[in-house]
Amino acid sequence: MFESLSDRLGGIFDKLKRRATLSAVDVDAAMREIRVALLEADVALPVVKDFVARVREEALGQEVIRSVTPGQMVVKIVHDALVETLGSDATELDLAAVPPVPILMVGLQGSGKTTTSAKIALRLKEKDKKKVLLASLDVYRPAAQEQLAQLARQADVAALPVIVGEMPVSIAKRAMEMGRKEGFDVVILDTAGRLHIDEALMDEVAKVRDVAKPHETLLVADAMTGQDAVTLAREFNEKVGITGIVLTRIDGDARGGGALSMRAVTGKPIKFLGAGEKLDKLEVFHPDRIAGRILGMGDVVSLVEKAAETFQADEAEKLAKKMLSGKFDLEDMLGQLKQLRKMGDVKGLLGMLPGIAKVKKQLDAANVDDSLLKRQEAIILSMTLKERHAPDLIKASRKKRIAAGSGTSVQEVNKLLKQFEQMELMMKRMKKLGMKGGMPPGFGGGMPPGLGGGGLPPGGFGGGFPPGGFPGGFKFK
Repeated sequence: MFESLSDRLGGIFDKLKRRATLSAVDVDAAMREIRVALLEADVALPVVKDFVARVREEALGQEVIRSVTPGQMVVKIVHDALVETLGSDATELDLAAVPPVPILMVGLQGSGKTTTSAKIALRLKEKDKKKVLLASLDVYRPAAQEQLAQLARQADVAALPVIVGEMPVSIAKRAMEMGRKEGFDVVILDTAGRLHIDEALMDEVAKVRDVAKPHETLLVADAMTGQDAVTLAREFNEKVGITGIVLTRIDGDARGGGALSMRAVTGKPIKFLGAGEKLDKLEVFHPDRIAGRILGMGDVVSLVEKAAETFQADEAEKLAKKMLSGKFDLEDMLGQLKQLRKMGDVKGLLGMLPGIAKVKKQLDAANVDDSLLKRQEAIILSMTLKERHAPDLIKASRKKRIAAGSGTSVQEVNKLLKQFEQMELMMKRMKKLGMKGGMPPGFGGGMPPGLGGGGLPPGGFGGGFPPGGFPGGFKFK
């Protein structure tokens, strides 16, 4: 999401940064380009007009024109305007009410309401230690209620038993009654959607709202909805009354304009972002971090948080000691690869790093994706334990066997062994430098070497993302 907008804005700002001084003409030209970039990203016209006017007014201020780095000042102004448009502060679910707290999920059919309901249930159970009940009010879509029941089992939360022929308002009443009787903290009501907004849909949702009296009403919208997102958000807000927005499929080819538009039009915060079908793929929407990603500044804070959630402290400590003692083998490298894959989509993680947009073409050419990590894992798993602990044993005949066993080529086996040698060399250098302490280089608690604090390491990812760097010797400049 936001990829095309990020690319366009990056090009505009690069031109501004090259200028020692900025005139009103320069600012106006940049504003015209920003306007076009926002419109192409599906941002609603009224939102674009307001955004550009706000940025232009500040960019023409004397402190910007006379600044030593006027281009950088304009970038900061655009960043702050983006944060303001997106909502200023992160807003999580408000559960400050008498339990069971009702959460009403609304939106069009196919927006991902049912999966998002289960994702929120899992998040509440694991992070907030809440007892959650899921209830499907979708009596129209075939197997919709069974789908939610299956997702509830995956999330290990309760699902309201289905009574054939029962209508949505009655289901909502029964769900709240069960929530009260059985001591649930939260009841999530997953309503039916339609292919488009109609009066019947709105009337039904309004009746459910009146019965359940939800503390939170979340509009679930597909990030790829585009310009229609504004109409969707306005209609639901006016006729049902929403308290927040969840954007789904942000990992798809979405231009991202809906996110900017929906928040500006409704005044309601975007609370979560969802990617993919896995139930743990839900993240809190942080306007400042998203603005940073759009402008190519990265989102290192979210990356650190992902690492902290994913990496096991005891395993990281053991690995750190081995690395710093100079004892590091292919079994340890396999452990790193598995930890990285737990963190999620590789390209998504790379997108959180500052300056990554400028090397996007090189990244695409290097084929950096999850399949790379899977192939590397397969290569190591095709080795014997003896070979993993003593890679020097791996000569020509063994390489052929490993390549055949992993479904890869001898060249790929050679690349992985070369990457391992680079990592091993780096560990030895660290040992010589006398590095002490219990953590591997990078983020405390086990982030792989190469993703260390302070942004991109000199010369690239040398030893850690993926381990040993990228295939073909690709490195960041």
